[in-house]
Amino acid sequence: MTPALRAFAAHADQALATALPPLQQPPLELHRAMHYAVMGGGKRMRPLLVYATGSAFGAPLERLDAAAVAVEVIHAYSLVHDDLPAMDDDALRRGRPTCHIEFGEAMAILAGDALQALAFEVLTAETSAGIDSRTRLEMLHVLARACGSQGMAGGQAFDLSAVGQRLDANELERMHVYKTGALIRASVRLGALAAGCTDRTLLDSLDRYAHCVGLAFQIRDDILDVEGDPDQIGKTVGKDAASDKPTYPAILGLQASAAHLDELTEQALAAIQPLGESAACLRDLARFVAERKS
Repeated sequence: MTPALRAFAAHADQALATALPPLQQPPLELHRAMHYAVMGGGKRMRPLLVYATGSAFGAPLERLDAAAVAVEVIHAYSLVHDDLPAMDDDALRRGRPTCHIEFGEAMAILAGDALQALAFEVLTAETSAGIDSRTRLEMLHVLARACGSQGMAGGQAFDLSAVGQRLDANELERMHVYKTGALIRASVRLGALAAGCTDRTLLDSLDRYAHCVGLAFQIRDDILDVEGDPDQIGKTVGKDAASDKPTYPAILGLQASAAHLDELTEQALAAIQPLGESAACLRDLARFVAERKS
């Protein structure tokens, strides 16, 4: 990551720590599980997208904090539930035991539920950033749609029904446009809205960028599941193949998957050309997604 992106990530950590309920506040075990799920590392990709997008329009980070926190706690909740035995049944996340291994299944489910609620609480309670009520309502709509049956939850449903099936490339892309891509697109849109962008042409360009970055992120994830270093990734390698889940390498092959990743990255960079030099961090993020080792 570039120094600017690392600074965004550090700022996101501070904003998240402030937004989470105090560890000393009952119910203690639930709040411990929420902190464990959110503050246990991670790339902070979604807050980075919020900050990079909003900064491209000149917004101060404080104006973007609510959106950045909201998308990251939604992401954290999705990982907690995704790791559960009824879903992917993972024992390792970010190099340490998953939330349900550490706190039990019931508390992990509750932690995910509470984190999802916290995301919307943060967006509605944040009033110091100067975002008008109409824009805030649109932001709530964007986030809610990204989480539901037409977004992340729908993608997870596609994923569950695809285990053991032979999907073609279009079906696989649809699944990931929902499961991974929806929240990434929401992150970019929320950053633009919080910054006051109302130019529909620019918003459409940013959505094309986010669509390409979301798919590129998933392809890189799939490649890392085949050839990544478990110590760097912080989770089990080869689990997708062992679970007979459809992935880009399984359907396209590694070489074609890598070529598609490069193509999507170039398309993402082309989409934000109208923003000029102000989009430097967005360009750096697109390259980081394509080249990351974890």
